[in-house]
Amino acid sequence: MAERRLAVAQVPDEPRPLPRRYLTPLDVAELLGVPIETVYQWRRKRTGPRGFRVGRHLRYDPDDVRAWVESLMEGAAA
Repeated sequence: MAERRLAVAQVPDEPRPLPRRYLTPLDVAELLGVPIETVYQWRRKRTGPRGFRVGRHLRYDPDDVRAWVESLMEGAAA
């Protein structure tokens, strides 16, 4: 029988830099590795990173996304 091994995600020593532009919901989903619908659910439930509208388009500030992720990490460490 073939042996199965699970791939372990490698965590870089330093965080990956965020783009220098505002992020779309698809960017946030890809960055965090979640389905785009999850990003929209976070927005509806007001549990995700802070987003804002530019006309009818939803955008996220990379600094706000990073702060939100860091707040989750701090909560997990407690």
